[in-house]
Amino acid sequence: MASKTKKAIVDVKKQFDAISKQFEMVQILNEKGEVVNPDLMPDLTDEQLVELMTRMVWTRVLDQRSISLNRQGRLGFYAPTAGQEASQLASQYALQKEDYILPGYRDVPQMIWHGLPLTKAFLFSRGHFVGNQLPENLHVLPPQIIIGAQIVQTAGVALGLKKHKKDAVAITYTGDGGSSQGDFYEGMNFAGAFHAPAIFVVQNNQFAISTPREKQTAAPTLAQKAAATGIVGIQVDGMDPLAVYAATKFARERGVSGEGPTLIETMTYRYGPHTLSGDDPTRYRTKELDGEWELKDPIVRFRAFLEGKGLWNEEKENEVIDRAKEEIKQAIKEADAIPKQKVTDLLKNMYEVPTANVKEQLAIYEAKESK
Repeated sequence: MASKTKKAIVDVKKQFDAISKQFEMVQILNEKGEVVNPDLMPDLTDEQLVELMTRMVWTRVLDQRSISLNRQGRLGFYAPTAGQEASQLASQYALQKEDYILPGYRDVPQMIWHGLPLTKAFLFSRGHFVGNQLPENLHVLPPQIIIGAQIVQTAGVALGLKKHKKDAVAITYTGDGGSSQGDFYEGMNFAGAFHAPAIFVVQNNQFAISTPREKQTAAPTLAQKAAATGIVGIQVDGMDPLAVYAATKFARERGVSGEGPTLIETMTYRYGPHTLSGDDPTRYRTKELDGEWELKDPIVRFRAFLEGKGLWNEEKENEVIDRAKEEIKQAIKEADAIPKQKVTDLLKNMYEVPTANVKEQLAIYEAKESK
């Protein structure tokens, strides 16, 4: 007697196909700067559109100058940002001043546009303690160097905002590599369980230093990882500032209205190395891949859109570039004027009440520095 074909416990292909369809990439502007999703257009005035473009151009200049300053030995640690301006700045532009930013080490531009003086940013890069002496009422935490640690911290800050009934959210940023860390799931799970007003932005720039995204996870998207923790997930074109803004505004509105956290995966690219501390992207990225993403440049795309509306031109852009160069020049001059950090400065800032071994070291270095 012929055996009957047993029915599979689960239709694997059907399940994965259904998941993938839920996380299709959101896009408003295509690579030519054309509106392809008018129903999703954010409610931004002409002045606001110009301001967003101004910030993106200004930040591209900052990136170029920071690389130059690093090579001159005038900056310390630096993670290039070119290519990620839409992902970083359009998301910050959707925030309010009362919102908290918990950045990673590549996310200094968001801090600056949230109110961090540029001089402080340069001092942070130099490892100077003054760089982390933040102005009062500036709702940012110092950039987190440990990959993914800011995810758990964001869940805690967001829960605090909820408990104190604040009309605000906590937003954090990590790269695609950060989504492979245990803290990533732990933080999102905590925020989801407590319905905390958190926004988790994964800037998927395709590589965790040199490791391609597809080697980190079998998941077709990083956005779908939200489902495992019971929160909303969105994948968005991270080279499209309007799509990033719209997604972040949506996530913020959900957060402040008590609907819980959101994960946003921005599909983006960093044109430079991971950091200037020895990384060589030519060893793991091809010229063809670089060229493909250069055609998606967020500034080129947004420029085409604004020029089509008669809101932007070469003269305006050059004015922004000149202003950025002058402001950067002044900020680095101010940073140079700050007294160099001493070992005793570091030791005195370790604890409110120095431990016995720190007191011992202080005595040693105070003696050395007095000579």
